Amino acid sequence: MGNNIEGKIVVITGASSGLGEATARHLSQLGATVVLGARRLERIQALAKELTDSGRKAMAVQTDVTQSEQVKKLVDAAVAAYGRIDVMINNAGLMPHSPLDRLKIADWDRMIDVNIKGVLYGIAAALPHMQQQKSGHIINVSSVAGHKVRPGSAVYAATKHAVRALSEGLRQEVKPYNLRTTVISPGAVATELPNSITEADVAASVKKIYETAIPADSFARAVAYAMSQPDDIDVNEILFRPTRQEV
Repeated sequence: MGNNIEGKIVVITGASSGLGEATARHLSQLGATVVLGARRLERIQALAKELTDSGRKAMAVQTDVTQSEQVKKLVDAAVAAYGRIDVMINNAGLMPHSPLDRLKIADWDRMIDVNIKGVLYGIAAALPHMQQQKSGHIINVSSVAGHKVRPGSAVYAATKHAVRALSEGLRQEVKPYNLRTTVISPGAVATELPNSITEADVAASVKKIYETAIPADSFARAVAYAMSQPDDIDVNEILFRPTRQEV
C-alpha cells in the first residue's frame, strides 16, 4: 500500500529554512517532488541540488510571497515542469512580536503582507490548477497563536487567526472540486522565526518559551500525516506543541 505522498508534486513557500526546509527534506525522502520557493535563492538552490544529487526530484524558484505575481510564477513553474500541482504548502511567515503601544507599524505591515497576503497569494496561484485537475491539497500554516493570544503578540496572533478563518472558508468552498485543506498550528518549534523579533525585551521573553522548542521535523511529520491519509479523508486541522509548553 502506498503512502499517498510518493510521486506528488509539492510546492512549499518559506522553504529556505525551518519548517519549510524540514518539510522539503521529509517529503522528498517519502518520494515527493518538491518545488521550493523563498527569497534566499542560494539556500533553496543548495537544498534542491542536495536532493537531486541524492536521486530525488526538486527545483528552486526565488519567491517573495508578498508579491502575488512571484507566487504565481512559482506555482506555474511547478506545473510547467511536472504537469500538475498536488499540494500547496503556504508556510512563509514572520513573527516580530511587540506590544501595540510601541507602534511598530512597519512590523505590523510586514506580518500582514507575509502571514495573510502570502497565504492568499498561494491559494490564488494553486487553486485554478487544482480546480481544473479536480484534485489537490492546500496546507496553510497557522500557529498556537492562532488559538491563544498573549500580551505582545496581538498582531501576530491576529494574522494567524486569519489563516485559520481563511482555511475554514476555503475548506467549505472547494468541496465541488474534490480538494483537501489542512491548517497546521505549531507551538514552539526550533526555527529562525524568533529572530524576526525586533524588541529586545520581547525577544528575551519569547526565548524562554522556546527553551522547550522541538525540532522542525515535528512539523514535517504533521504535514506527512495529513497528506498520507486516503483521498476520502480530509484532515482539516492539526494543533501541536512541545509536551512541556504551557501556553
